[in-house]
Amino acid sequence: MSFKVNTEIALTHLSSRKKQTIIASLGVAIGIGAFIFMISLIIGFNRKSDEGLFKTVPHIRIYQEDKVSQSLVQEINKGYTAVIVNPKISILSKTLINPTKIIKDLKKQPDVVTVAPQVSVNLFYNNGKSQLNGLASGVNIIEANSMFDIQSTMIAGDIRNLLSLSNGVIIGVGIADKLNLQLNDNLNITSSIGVIKIMKVIGIFQTSNSNIDQTKSYINLTTAQQLVKQSSSYVTDIFLNIKNPDKAPDYVPYFSEITGYKAEDWQEANEQVMATKRTRRVLLGSISTAVLLMAAFGIYNIINMTIKEKINDIAILKATGFSGGDVINIFVKESIIMGFIGSSIGLILATVVINFVSGIYVGGDMGYFPIEFEKEIFVLGFFLGIFITFGAGYIPARSAANIDPIAIFRR
Repeated sequence: MSFKVNTEIALTHLSSRKKQTIIASLGVAIGIGAFIFMISLIIGFNRKSDEGLFKTVPHIRIYQEDKVSQSLVQEINKGYTAVIVNPKISILSKTLINPTKIIKDLKKQPDVVTVAPQVSVNLFYNNGKSQLNGLASGVNIIEANSMFDIQSTMIAGDIRNLLSLSNGVIIGVGIADKLNLQLNDNLNITSSIGVIKIMKVIGIFQTSNSNIDQTKSYINLTTAQQLVKQSSSYVTDIFLNIKNPDKAPDYVPYFSEITGYKAEDWQEANEQVMATKRTRRVLLGSISTAVLLMAAFGIYNIINMTIKEKINDIAILKATGFSGGDVINIFVKESIIMGFIGSSIGLILATVVINFVSGIYVGGDMGYFPIEFEKEIFVLGFFLGIFITFGAGYIPARSAANIDPIAIFRR
């Protein structure tokens, strides 16, 4: 039969059962709305987590891996006894040899965006009788800002002041609060090997990580080298940012090969963060999938009930020349129409909920609820709703197409 006739029959079925049609469409709407909201929430949380992480963590870190001392004499054969020494970590294990050449070579790589050297210094912050344990990053502040966007985290002062002041220090807001420090105050710092310096606070920053804010500071690279009594060529880490941070693990073997040092991507260095992201993705993804399946079962049940109630009508249709394909076409159209209506309402529902939730202030490191309108997810949700309702309608429609009209009439 014609496409138009099949469509008219499908619309007649839907209009004659308005209540069930509305309920099924609302079920799809809730399912699609929940799916879009949950997936947008996952993306929002992960984006917020990555943004906060990349304020202090590079995409790839190049460093000298700690080495443990070996036996004085290695084992030659099974009957040979090796001379054993007390295994200790090498004192010079953190030193990078010829870092200037390594940095120059890395900057030539096509996918590398930023390269920044660093000297990490474990130290104590002292102000009067108050003392805090922390970590200072000796950096070239312009390069470090290009990598970590430090200026965007500043709540007082300007990072450029570090260029003109050799004993300047930029501290986290947690350090400032605990030691009662303000701009231009003096801060006594003591490195792990006992070197003492009087520093001047020229900036205060605040990240989304309170632990970082309570321990970390930025100082000039030369000052950090002095705190550990090393020369101007001393560098402990080289940080890299690449065009696509998600592909960092793919670059690790290559960078390790060309530098001769350990290369570590940000995913490997932050396994706890990655585990949290995976847990969040599985949890919210499972919930949204369950809601979608419930909506699909709603469509399936309604189409299945319609087929049972109209089995005589189906037999008459087939007896008057309608094929099994026509029967499938009719009921699949019904499910697609309900899916289209439900998916459209679901988009509106998701828009309203996301707009409301994004304005909720949760405080702490999070600020406002980290959710935004993701166009790709809205498009995916709409077509996913159509696809699921198509499947939910096709299964019972196939059984209707196999109905034998003669067997029905004999009843």
